[in-house]
Amino acid sequence: MIVRAPQLFETLQAFALGSFRALLQELERGADLPFAFEEHSSYDRPALYEYRPLVKPFIETHAHALRRRPDAELAVEELKRTPAAAIFARAHAGPRADEHEALFGSVLLPLLMSTAELCGGFDWDDAAFARAYVELENALFGEGHQYGAVAPVIGLTTGGATIELGNGIRIRTAATGEFAKLWPEANGLLPMDFGREPDRLCVLELERSLESGATEPPDAPGELADAVTAIRLATSAPAAAGPVLFERLDWRPYGIRPVLPIAATQPGGEPTRLDSFRAGLAAELLPRLALADTDPDLGEALDRWELSLFQDGPFQAEQLRESLSALLGGTDGLWAAAVRGAILLGDTPRARAELQSRLTADPDADVVRRALVATLAHGDRAKLVASLDESILGLRPRPVAGVELRAAETG
Repeated sequence: MIVRAPQLFETLQAFALGSFRALLQELERGADLPFAFEEHSSYDRPALYEYRPLVKPFIETHAHALRRRPDAELAVEELKRTPAAAIFARAHAGPRADEHEALFGSVLLPLLMSTAELCGGFDWDDAAFARAYVELENALFGEGHQYGAVAPVIGLTTGGATIELGNGIRIRTAATGEFAKLWPEANGLLPMDFGREPDRLCVLELERSLESGATEPPDAPGELADAVTAIRLATSAPAAAGPVLFERLDWRPYGIRPVLPIAATQPGGEPTRLDSFRAGLAAELLPRLALADTDPDLGEALDRWELSLFQDGPFQAEQLRESLSALLGGTDGLWAAAVRGAILLGDTPRARAELQSRLTADPDADVVRRALVATLAHGDRAKLVASLDESILGLRPRPVAGVELRAAETG
């Protein structure tokens, strides 16, 4: 075996040896090591049965005590001196966002668990540790990292299809046990009845390749929240993600972070099917949400509309008025925004008159949603408003955004 960092190897080996000894002492004092009883059957042969020690939950139970050991502190300090481990120091592992805790949770504990599983318990085997360490070195010193974040999704059905939203973000059906495999504490963090109801079977996933030397993970809470907003705009679905997202780095547990509250809270309404047509619209809208970064009025309009999903009565009406005014009103106020919105969405004079009445005083929530989708589809909001004013004066035909606008109108 070729070791790239001999000092790191020796320090981590000392940590693993010391931890094995401490865990064996716990067993000698009467601690219970759980076992799984597994049957291995094959065609035309008698079944074989195996007792497999469940070392991961046992190590998790004693992780706090292992963290206080001097050899753990030495291992953490050695990792801190290793530039390639910098990204692991940013892991959101455990309740404290501390570099020491992050390195212990994202590097040392997984290394210890892998070694114990390869040993079949806590009887030390040099070859088993070497194999586990090589996997760690490959992750540290490889050409890059594979980052992933996954959050449960509720309020949507997909019919089992995987839906690509772009830039490494997708919606897919959750695999059985995928959360518990990497994050044993996940069961208490999933939405109620997740995995048992038709609208609680999917996950929102972000996957991203990181260059070698990267020190910061992607902003998964922000990116997944934008994906939820795009889905809500495209479908009117009561979609929500979270309440937490689970991160992995090179297929090792990396951390658990809360999803942004606006995306984690489920609006009222009936579950909705995300079909291929609406999924395509959501994929078109997602990158255009970034326009709000340089257009504060667009950002205000989106925020107000999304807040309106969680209100009713006069409070909802006020949020929708503010959303429409920020979107299309400019310095001219709600009345001008209603007229512009009617021109934007209406194909005929009769349709425009009806739309204007639905946007005045107490704006219709679905019409405001459609106006947001159409504005995002056009891209340049200021130019769109100018074009709408010219259309009102009869100087040009009303602007149309094509398939995206038609999708919003039929949403």
